[in-house]
Order: sequence, then C-alpha cells, then structure tokens
Amino acid sequence: EVQLVESGGGLVQPGGSLRLSCVTSGFPFSIQPMSWFRQAPGKGHESEWIGGIYGDFSTVYDRSVEGRFTISRDNTKNTVYLQMTRLKPEDTAVYICGFEGETGPQRGQGTQVTVSS
Repeated sequence: EVQLVESGGGLVQPGGSLRLSCVTSGFPFSIQPMSWFRQAPGKGHESEWIGGIYGDFSTVYDRSVEGRFTISRDNTKNTVYLQMTRLKPEDTAVYICGFEGETGPQRGQGTQVTVSS
C-alpha cells in the first residue's frame, strides 16, 4: 500500500522559513519522480503544482516559488523535502506531496502552512 505522510507545517511570519517532509512507503521511491503541490484557502480541491524532483536528483519549479523553495530527497529514508524560504502570506496553503503512479495520482493528506504576522 502506498503511503505518503507530510509533516513540518505550521505558523510562520512573512520572510520566515519552514522545511516540510514527506515520508513514503509502498513503492520504489528511489526511481520515482516526486512532486509537491499546494491547495490555497478558498480554492476547494484545486491544487497547484509547485515543483518536483527526479530520480537523478534534478529539480524543476513553478515560477511562483523558484529561487525561494528547494526540493530534495533522501533515498535512504524514502523521504522528500520542501525547504521554503522568504515565505509570503500568499504561500499560505495545505502542502501535499505526490507522484503519478501506474494506477493514478498518489497524494498525501497534506500539512498546513500559514504565513502571517
């Protein structure tokens, strides 16, 4: 069974930083491209892709977060990370990790990040 469990969210002031983790199991993590998404308040189930990391550790980001967010992975821990810096109020959202599996999209439950003074 595929499991994706995010953690590390919380309340942070504008300009602050947070590191999110996504611990996974149930699939061959080391070769699986992984992505981070977010769901902003008031947008229902609509999620925004913000970036991803491939099995060769190369990364790609949406312009809205490029230069501020960094995705990394630790294949020994089956974990993908999202380091967020220079956070803005508009980054407030539920952050979700996931991948496109053979049977369809796989997503975790997410972790709430609130950026507010």
